[in-house]
Amino acid sequence: MLSPAIDGLVSIIMPCYNAEKYISESINSVLAQTYTKFELIIIDDSSTDKSINIISEYQDDRIKLIKSNLNQGVATSRNKGIMAAKGQYISFLDSDDLWEPSKLEKQITLLESGWDLVCSNYSAFKSDGKTKLRISPRVITYEDLLRSCFIGNLTGIYCAKKLGKFFQKSTGAEDYLMWLAILKSAQKAYCIQDSLAKYRISNASLSSNKFKAIKWQWSIYRNELKLSTPKSLYYFSHYLLNALKKRI
Repeated sequence: MLSPAIDGLVSIIMPCYNAEKYISESINSVLAQTYTKFELIIIDDSSTDKSINIISEYQDDRIKLIKSNLNQGVATSRNKGIMAAKGQYISFLDSDDLWEPSKLEKQITLLESGWDLVCSNYSAFKSDGKTKLRISPRVITYEDLLRSCFIGNLTGIYCAKKLGKFFQKSTGAEDYLMWLAILKSAQKAYCIQDSLAKYRISNASLSSNKFKAIKWQWSIYRNELKLSTPKSLYYFSHYLLNALKKRI
């Protein structure tokens, strides 16, 4: 049985696997938040580097570490964090991405005003210094999200107390599929037009593999959402156009 949510608490889910290079930056960006009522749940997926040692150096009782003896993948790791989450709100940050200090504070203001799902614009950046702002509509509908992943996983936050907890399926684009389910329940999302997060694009990033991403997107339309071929083609064409706009 899931424990009752703690009002005002934000549960931040951070999966980690061999993240020694960047995880300190990610954790520090959370600890720098102007909204301080949060728990940072880090799920280590059987790392073989110094990730656990780095995490253990932090003496902050808001940081919770879950260790896995087996490498089970990012969806399973996030699900462990979601299961352990005690917050009224649930958000996500990968172990190489960053938040701006005002991110949670600005989002909580909107959530407390009645929105159940909030995200923001964000910037994508590469190690060579190239950056690009990723902009989404101010109000995002389910139809909008079918056309493109307008909710960056590192920016989304939802009211789990009202909508319930949503878990991820071990499939390609698992975060996108989860946000579709959340948005279907919430009906609409508010996107803060400020850039409140930084998404790191690395050569090893799964989402940087465009061919896999295209295959996963088509599979979501046809196999997960059971859309007809004409509808799938319609949304897929929009997805491809928007994907080209996101490229750095």
